[in-house]
Amino acid sequence: MVKDFFNEFKKFISRGNVMDMAVGIIIGAAFTKIVNSLVADIIMPPLGILLGNIDFSNWFIVLKDGSQVASPYASIEAAKTAGAVTLNIGFFINSIISFLIVAFAIFSLLKVINKLKSEPAPAAPAEPTTKECPHCFSTINIKATKCPNCTSDLK
Repeated sequence: MVKDFFNEFKKFISRGNVMDMAVGIIIGAAFTKIVNSLVADIIMPPLGILLGNIDFSNWFIVLKDGSQVASPYASIEAAKTAGAVTLNIGFFINSIISFLIVAFAIFSLLKVINKLKSEPAPAAPAEPTTKECPHCFSTINIKATKCPNCTSDLK
């Protein structure tokens, strides 16, 4: 019974679509890191400048002061070091933007894949079903041995 279970698991894990899924998850994780960097390092700094020099990575609200040092804190790290409880609004906004970029990229990719799948493959040329009589030039069935129009024998 246990042997059957492991054989079934081995068969499942070695299927092509499971391997494709594993590769997709690994590539998705790497893509997510790239998107997070794009949001945090490329998109948010200029957006912060446009919105009045807001540093989204350090946009937080102190819910409870730390026991070691009272607010204000220069950064989230300083607040955490002091033991403060914070509401990290900037991190949340970065996560929302990252999600929207990843969702848009996946949507675009799926749209392209679906379009490629829906385009019909070029059809192979159909076998001819008719031929021309060499005597009267009328169109006749390809299997005919005698022309029905001029009664000539066909080769």
